[in-house]
Amino acid sequence: MQPHGEQPAGVLSAETGGFQRALRTEESQTRPRSEQSETVGERREEERSGTLSLSTFLQHSFMMDLWSKKVWRVMTQVILVLLNSYGDTKAEACHSPLVSSLLPSSFRSSSELSSSHGPGFAKLNRRDGAGGWSPLSSDKYQWLEVDLGRRTQITAAATQGRYGSSDWQTAYQLMFSDTGHNWKQYRQEGSKGAFPGNSNADSVVQHKLQHLVIARFIRLIPLDWNPNGRIGLRLEVYGCPYNSDTVRFDGHSSLFFRLSPGLKQASAKGIQLKFKTMTNSGTVFHTEGPNEHSLTLELEKGRLLLRLRKGGSLSLNTQHVVSLGSLLDDQHWHLVAVEHHSNHLNFTVDKSTMLVEIPPWFTLWDHNKVSVGAGQGLGSQSANRNFHGCLENLVYHGLNLVSLTKQEDQRVTVKGKVTFSCTEPVFVAMTFTGPQSFLRLPGGTGPSSVGASVGLQFRTWNKEGLLLTFDLSKREGTVWLYLSNARLHLQIHKPGRIPQELKTGSGLSDGQWHSVDLTPGPEHLSVTVDRDDGTTAQASPSYLITPGSQLFFGGCPDGESNLECTNPFRAFQGCMRLLTINNQPVDLIKVQQRLMGDYSNLQIDMCDIIDRCSPSYCEHGGSCSQSWTTFHCNCSGTGYSGATCHGSIYEQSCEAYKHKGNTSGYYYIDVDGSGPIKPQLIFCNMTEDKTWMVIQHNNTELTKIHPLPERSHYSIHFEYAADEEQLSAIISQSEHCEQEVEYHCRKSHFLKTPEGSPLSWWVGGPGRGLKQTHWDEALPGSQQCACSVQENCVDPKHHCSCDADSSAWANDSGLLTHKESLPVRSLVLRDIQRPVSESAYKVGPLRCHGDKNIWNAALFDEETSYLHFPTFHGELSADISFLFKTTSSSGVFLENLGIRDFIRIELSSSTEVLFSFDVGNGPLEVRVKAGFPLNDNRWHRVRAERNVKEASLRLDELPAATQEAPADGHIHLQLNSQLFIGGTASRQKGFRGCIRSLRLNGITLDLEERARITPGVQAGCPGHCSSYGSLCQNFGHCVEDVKSFSCNCGLSAYSGAFCDEEVSVSFKPETSISYSFEAQMANEPNSTSFFSSMILRAENISLSFRTSQSPALLLYVVSHHREYLALLLNKQDKLEVRYRLDSSKDAEILRSKVKNLADQQLHSVTISRLADAVTLQIDQHDKEDFNLTSDVEFNGVGSLTLGRVHISPELDPELTQLGSLGFTGCLSAVIFNSISPLKAALVHPNTSPVVVRGPLIRSSCGFTSANPYAAETIRHQSDQSGSDRAGQPLVNAIRTDSALIGGIIAVVIFGMVFALVMLARFLYRRKGTCQNQEVEKPEDASELPFSNQTCSQNGLENQKEYFI
Repeated sequence: MQPHGEQPAGVLSAETGGFQRALRTEESQTRPRSEQSETVGERREEERSGTLSLSTFLQHSFMMDLWSKKVWRVMTQVILVLLNSYGDTKAEACHSPLVSSLLPSSFRSSSELSSSHGPGFAKLNRRDGAGGWSPLSSDKYQWLEVDLGRRTQITAAATQGRYGSSDWQTAYQLMFSDTGHNWKQYRQEGSKGAFPGNSNADSVVQHKLQHLVIARFIRLIPLDWNPNGRIGLRLEVYGCPYNSDTVRFDGHSSLFFRLSPGLKQASAKGIQLKFKTMTNSGTVFHTEGPNEHSLTLELEKGRLLLRLRKGGSLSLNTQHVVSLGSLLDDQHWHLVAVEHHSNHLNFTVDKSTMLVEIPPWFTLWDHNKVSVGAGQGLGSQSANRNFHGCLENLVYHGLNLVSLTKQEDQRVTVKGKVTFSCTEPVFVAMTFTGPQSFLRLPGGTGPSSVGASVGLQFRTWNKEGLLLTFDLSKREGTVWLYLSNARLHLQIHKPGRIPQELKTGSGLSDGQWHSVDLTPGPEHLSVTVDRDDGTTAQASPSYLITPGSQLFFGGCPDGESNLECTNPFRAFQGCMRLLTINNQPVDLIKVQQRLMGDYSNLQIDMCDIIDRCSPSYCEHGGSCSQSWTTFHCNCSGTGYSGATCHGSIYEQSCEAYKHKGNTSGYYYIDVDGSGPIKPQLIFCNMTEDKTWMVIQHNNTELTKIHPLPERSHYSIHFEYAADEEQLSAIISQSEHCEQEVEYHCRKSHFLKTPEGSPLSWWVGGPGRGLKQTHWDEALPGSQQCACSVQENCVDPKHHCSCDADSSAWANDSGLLTHKESLPVRSLVLRDIQRPVSESAYKVGPLRCHGDKNIWNAALFDEETSYLHFPTFHGELSADISFLFKTTSSSGVFLENLGIRDFIRIELSSSTEVLFSFDVGNGPLEVRVKAGFPLNDNRWHRVRAERNVKEASLRLDELPAATQEAPADGHIHLQLNSQLFIGGTASRQKGFRGCIRSLRLNGITLDLEERARITPGVQAGCPGHCSSYGSLCQNFGHCVEDVKSFSCNCGLSAYSGAFCDEEVSVSFKPETSISYSFEAQMANEPNSTSFFSSMILRAENISLSFRTSQSPALLLYVVSHHREYLALLLNKQDKLEVRYRLDSSKDAEILRSKVKNLADQQLHSVTISRLADAVTLQIDQHDKEDFNLTSDVEFNGVGSLTLGRVHISPELDPELTQLGSLGFTGCLSAVIFNSISPLKAALVHPNTSPVVVRGPLIRSSCGFTSANPYAAETIRHQSDQSGSDRAGQPLVNAIRTDSALIGGIIAVVIFGMVFALVMLARFLYRRKGTCQNQEVEKPEDASELPFSNQTCSQNGLENQKEYFI
């Protein structure tokens, strides 16, 4: 039970009656510096931000609910607010002064300047003595301590300087303790532990504590003071009494409760307790029921485990374990709460809360057996798992179990010695804070015949550090005991002897207490780690290990002579305790009082260790590791990067990858950047005009339906290759989404019965989806198919072709394009049981294009214009990314202010971007200076991130600039004003230009929507080719779109999104491609006579080839005047260019000097002619120049042929023979002036004047492109479909449900294919004009669901044949 209304942070909510308190708890977490001086203005700011007074809240609620005539809701709100107001009033009442009434004996200090400056005079607003406390010397080792007499709730502290003096402290720390030992530093947020002090001697500065403290002793340590005075202090502490029920267990004792089953009906279901212990393992609480389901709270290595178990088994399948907290064996009180909600538990340890899903097999709160201090039913392990420490305010289902034990209730069984007070041993620890820390102690005085033993315990996060060093007696050598790679090493160096080294232990940098015992003897030396549970290393030196006059722990003094202390290792940072020399304990309090030894930079009587990985600031599954001063996040395998694994390494869409120059392939897409949605592998199809995101599911092929006799319908559920959250985000951010659907039928109604009632349906949309009754392009809810909209249904009386119930095969096919009903999640078909019914369906992958976020832009016309949005919330992590373009040299992109904090990104000059912010530690700036102008009206990308560890700024692809955050500073960014984009609240330094794709913590701000209603700002921003035009390659032309751009590859021999995809053909001897210039000219408007217009005085030819054939004809261009141009390989494997531009003369032969071109390697050729000057270049060889001596005009050009040349009267006999052999090899990227014959044959066969003879095999001649973002890059293969002569769909045999039917279908198909092949062969032999085109197939082409087989002689557009 929490006394005086105290509630654990993050646990209570409206569900348990803590509505207003939960809001205040959340506010205290988001405003962690609220303990600083409170003003009326801040209270008004809180009211403006939503914290209403009781009267205002009631007035607003009452009027609103009267208007709606729901008075009962008003009464509920009134009761709720009154109850919480009562709790808040009690919390505010805990603000009584605690120091002013104490006796002088309650005060202690490190020293005093005089008796009139003693600690008893340090009371607020008092002038007794010298007007306050001042120590003898002003340094960092001074302190003032107050004993409140009993454990007390402390809520605030106030300080003054010494009256009438120039003595005051400007910063200080607060320490708390229950016993006057083992002090704990109060930390405000993160690791920030300093409070601002006074600026004069008389004003009072009060700080409300962010979180409640319960302690008896308070110690104030001045950190800084007036440089013109000394430390001077008067103090007051505020709070109220604290009452508790306490019980202590000695490690062998326990309590057992047998409770009635009716207890589970209690309104407050859960467990609350506090505990303190100095052992890192033990069972704190255990409860189980008659079904052997149990819940256990158990310490393990200083962390608290919550274990849910089914039965007595320890297997992973029957238990669910989570852990929370760290370093819980520090002998300080820790709060624990387990709160039951409908399907989860809120598990709280101190200020951290975890939501724990209850396993479906676990039954909770029917437990009637409770064990405290030991685990029941834990088998043989229970004897070693007893708790050793104290518990207080142990409440189970509202029942105070400690009070029940005190009353000697018959339901309680006590085992062993249990006491009702918390007595604890005093272990004085010390903290080595940094490299200058050391402790020097006098050496032992033990008998020299056996040496001297040394013992200690330590805990640290560092893997390296010196624990102990000393010189041997008479300075005969040196001993070092140190950590290296988290192992303990002992080195002994003695002049004239081989150095000895012992190693033992492992993993000693885990933050746990580890003991070390160095025990010398007359014949051996041993070093033991962790005694009974650890390891020992031994050596047998021939001399005694006897320390000299001094022992140094942790490090060496600065400037000390090497003869006394040398440290070749890193200094130790961590805690030590229980030091012994010759088995005699070292009194560290005497050390603190300077009565023994010496020290520097030590914190004595406390272990100030911090677990910087609990809670972990590593996001997205990054693993946390730490040293004493910092932490590190390992982001390997997470898909995120940065100091805290905050920022995604992947792009948000396929469109974003396209604008980085990537081509089609599989990519990891992270739709929300740094948000919670995980990256997914998705196929991106980059076409020339659109960029598609393709999400596959478990059945995208045409599937024939085989009904089951016992079922009246057929249903299938589709599982997509993307998580639900990502699917929804992709559909939401896309301009257009679609899914191809088909239903093939014969005597099978589809959407409606003959009577008109709904028959079949599908489920689609977000989440579980909604029932849909339309198909393809029809409107949602219309119960129609596309044929009804297009008025081409088989039977006009029906709205779907299949509803005509025809005995012939029909189909309803098309695209579903209404995003609200996508994706298709399941399909239910009914009219399938009739003996004559046959049907098949197909639901294609989800395809989306157009990223609305990446092109969301605003144009700022004036410096005084801006857009404003709600306050940006990035308290612990903030990432901001956007693109900008401008012609101005400066301007603020973004600004958000708080009371003291702020965040801002600006263009500080024409070559520099500045990222600045303040989280309470003073302004911090990160700059990136570019070596090029940023006001060039081209798009530039800015990515800024700030987290608890560092801030970074990246501009375009320049290296990121970073600044580390202070190790012990404020960490929360607290903003409360509006977020300004493109300007500031003061309307100064505004930005003129465009801002696009602005994302804050993974959320895209809709700039266009806000710009449409804001003067001086325009929605959208044109002009993309200036930035992205360079992505269009190989003579591709950049085309501006309203949003985005595209590459027009019409004049390029390449295709693809960037005109970078090779168009290549693998030629066989019979393959021939002929391009008719005559037909091209005839199709052009306003063309004159072909023979007069096609006169060439220049050519530009380029191609790539790979072959082992020689001689071989590569390219042949012929005219109607017996003139020609031929490119060939001769018998010597050299390239020849033959021109015959005068039909009355022989051809001129231009021979290249480059050899061995028929070597099966890819070679590129470029030929350029202007009049009589011809330039030839092969690969990277030098250009070769030639001059023609005959005519310079190529008259009446008729056609261009690649591969086999059929009988041509214009050919020389040698070329005739060579042309008849054909070409065997690969040709790629062939271009003749602006004509690309390969591209015409493969990409645009239906619209180009091209004739193909023989097999045409699309392949790759060797073109490759590395893609660092694609997980696997493949060519996009569009689905192929076909039907037989009867119209029946060909379905994948794998999808059929009957092997027999599949076999019959296979036989039928084989017969059809054989008949078609024979027919094609017959036509080919008769006419010779039926083209054969063979398309490259994926490896699993044998399993493709369709094959098209057609052949026609009715025009070039149909002269193709696909051999699959």
